[in-house]
Amino acid sequence: MHTLKDKVALVTGASKGIGAGIARRLAADGARVVVNYGSDAAGADRVVADIEAAGGQAAAVGADVRNEAEVEALVQAAIDRFGRLDIVVNNAGMYQFARIEDTTEDLFRRQFDLNVLGPLLVAGAAARYLGRGGSIVNVGSFVTRVLPAESAIYSGTKGAIDAITGVLSRELGPRGIRVNAVNPGLVETEGSHAAGAMGSDFQAWNEAQTPLGRIGQVQDIAPIVAYLASDAAGWVTGECIVASGGMR
Repeated sequence: MHTLKDKVALVTGASKGIGAGIARRLAADGARVVVNYGSDAAGADRVVADIEAAGGQAAAVGADVRNEAEVEALVQAAIDRFGRLDIVVNNAGMYQFARIEDTTEDLFRRQFDLNVLGPLLVAGAAARYLGRGGSIVNVGSFVTRVLPAESAIYSGTKGAIDAITGVLSRELGPRGIRVNAVNPGLVETEGSHAAGAMGSDFQAWNEAQTPLGRIGQVQDIAPIVAYLASDAAGWVTGECIVASGGMR
């Protein structure tokens, strides 16, 4: 069922992991998708190839979402390629836990610049083109509910995303633009493997605390984003949906 037919979506950080899964799902639901990447051009090209092989339309566009000029160019590329913009998914992000004694200015700035400044810049650039019925979906995290130790910076960034989601829902609502967030629990991705989370005590702790008894998969998250992006969620805005298998 092509619930996003005739819509154009921009997904940041979509060369792998949750972002790639979201891009593929939006395309499967009928959207034409701009697959943004920061450095992994090959990964973004693979996502585009997958979408096109399935009969969809997509384009890979590189941009550092921490850079205002590059964000402006990214949004303009979406308009130039597909003629409009209806959906924005702010997915690009990073996480790195650290004890408070090991907190540094560099660690703070790297996470806040990508996780908070990036979505603000993208939303600001895209809002000029989003019309009535437009949708912004921010990817947050369940850490704002469970507050794990040694996550002060990362949890701070995702707490900011929850607040930004609420503020923008009020600011853009009068223009018919909805703003929501999806806050996943631990999800198995290339990133979580690279960070050493898979097979770790952190994974075991998550599984023990989660009523469904497992960690998440990309396919658990992408359909929720697709729903929020669709007209079926036309009366839903300002929400932060926790997708964590019931972990609180």
